[in-house]
Amino acid sequence: MENNLYVSPSPHIHGGDSISKNMYGVLIALIPAFLVSLYFFGLGALIVTVVSVLACMIFEYSIQRFLMKKEPTLCDGSAILTGVLLAFNLPSNLPVWIIIIGALAAIGIGKMSFGGLGNNIFNPALVGRVFLLISFPAQMTTWPEVGQLTAYTDATTGATVLSLMNEGALDQMPSLCDMLLGKMGGSLGEVSAVALILGLLFMLWKKIITWQIPVSILATVFVFTGIMHLVNPVQYASPFVHLLSGGLLLGSIFMATDYVTSPMSKNGMLVYGVGIGLLTTVIRLFGAYPEGMSFAILIMNAFTPLINSYIKPKHFGGK
Repeated sequence: MENNLYVSPSPHIHGGDSISKNMYGVLIALIPAFLVSLYFFGLGALIVTVVSVLACMIFEYSIQRFLMKKEPTLCDGSAILTGVLLAFNLPSNLPVWIIIIGALAAIGIGKMSFGGLGNNIFNPALVGRVFLLISFPAQMTTWPEVGQLTAYTDATTGATVLSLMNEGALDQMPSLCDMLLGKMGGSLGEVSAVALILGLLFMLWKKIITWQIPVSILATVFVFTGIMHLVNPVQYASPFVHLLSGGLLLGSIFMATDYVTSPMSKNGMLVYGVGIGLLTTVIRLFGAYPEGMSFAILIMNAFTPLINSYIKPKHFGGK
């Protein structure tokens, strides 16, 4: 009886991936964007990120330990990643108590209410961000100017590229070079295109994500904003401005690619990405909010089960 033969379904090849390995891989990819946020926003960036991460970890531990009566899974890195991504979607002058409310919404509503990691329908960090945007619109749309390293809640504020675009003040926008480097107002993690692209290249190299979702989102936004720019260049900004401003790069690289809330098949990922790109473009150009990335991802998160049911991945060994 000691030499039992245990039989399990095929395939029997293990790729070496794990939840914690992928989570910490994404965190490593976020380091360049975090360093840039520290360089441009200083103390505010540090406070917002630390509070967000600690609050997410505490809420996840407490809910799992005391409400769900199960062993906490803090070591897998998912709560830390949610905290970092939530912080990267916030202004650097946001008060601590609002950050804590956002962390509770992200973990409690966006993640644990569905049963925890692997069961959530929507991206938890974006649930927290949108919850705060709807609940505290004034605080969530007040953006500190770059270079105030020691200021926090008393930082001087200014307009973002998207708000200038929405107001039609295209002549007041920063240069493309400044947008690439991050010398512009906005959320912590969205200001530097170069830092975010470095994170994308790292995750592609480590095969943490595939190219389908980010490329399809960016290509869709580029094409449709480019068409509108050609039709009326006075009213509509260049497609390059759209690619480098707002949360487009941050969302397409780090949040739309979330394993749990994105489609499984490669063709499904392309459909999902095109949908996000279209919704983002429509909201940016014709909606009340200057930025549409968060709403677009959450809407397409809801369509993921439908995409998975109609566009199924090839079965193992299939042709």
